[in-house]
Amino acid sequence: MTQQYKHSTHPDLVRRLKRAEGHLRRVIGMIEEEQPCLDVARQLTAVESAVTAAKRVLIYDHIDHCLDHDEVSVLDEMKALTKLL
Repeated sequence: MTQQYKHSTHPDLVRRLKRAEGHLRRVIGMIEEEQPCLDVARQLTAVESAVTAAKRVLIYDHIDHCLDHDEVSVLDEMKALTKLL
């Protein structure tokens, strides 16, 4: 049986990622339209920041709700998670 991992932050994460997806599509359009590279780079930075923020929320939510803090193996998972931040 597959365990479900839905938390209260997930609907907001989906909205954030869909906005980032739309923004990324616009960046692709900018490249196709031969917009200035500096403008494209700025927009890519905004997309990158949005995805990074979503990732952090997901990881912090996982730490708060999914890790069994009484388990010894939690330290290994925490180390793996911190590499993703």
